[in-house]
Amino acid sequence: MQLDRLVAFHKTIGDPTRIRIISLLAAKPWNGQALAGKLGLTAPTITHHLKKLREINVVYERREKNTIYFYLNKSVITHQADALIKLFQFEKGVDEVEVTNEEAAKIIDNFIGADGKLKNIPAQRKKKLIIFRHIVKGLKEGKKYEEKELNDYIKRYFDDYATIRREFIINHFMYRENNIYELNPEEMWAK
Repeated sequence: MQLDRLVAFHKTIGDPTRIRIISLLAAKPWNGQALAGKLGLTAPTITHHLKKLREINVVYERREKNTIYFYLNKSVITHQADALIKLFQFEKGVDEVEVTNEEAAKIIDNFIGADGKLKNIPAQRKKKLIIFRHIVKGLKEGKKYEEKELNDYIKRYFDDYATIRREFIINHFMYRENNIYELNPEEMWAK
């Protein structure tokens, strides 16, 4: 889950009326008129809020004859909640291992040559992530990189830039949209 999407999701549901709608839909499907009556709001107001909730895929609708019923997409809410928890890392994951600065320096010395190039990609995940952290540190936070520009940067470390670029995305070091890459906050990086 990327940071922009997470922020957009929470901005959208961060309205008291929308939270009340979500609360009602958690129990059962409702139609717009019934929601308006239950919440003491006008139908256009309910329509506006439901439209916003549909945009982030929290609500979906089904027509039964002449009535449209709205349903809560519980899996989206669960997914967003999990993403928020991962972002803040309240609990250490099973695969998260503390690495001292000395250990990280040894790993970097073993895999990065005197010329600054990566000799080979480590097979062990812990070592691989340390190497990717080392490489990605030269990128600027908040800057948007075109694919060619990122490829040129990676080539300074390793010739197979496509593999490294893919690993940056898989391990949440970077975010990609329309072949534009941006560094994620360090809190989102795989551990």
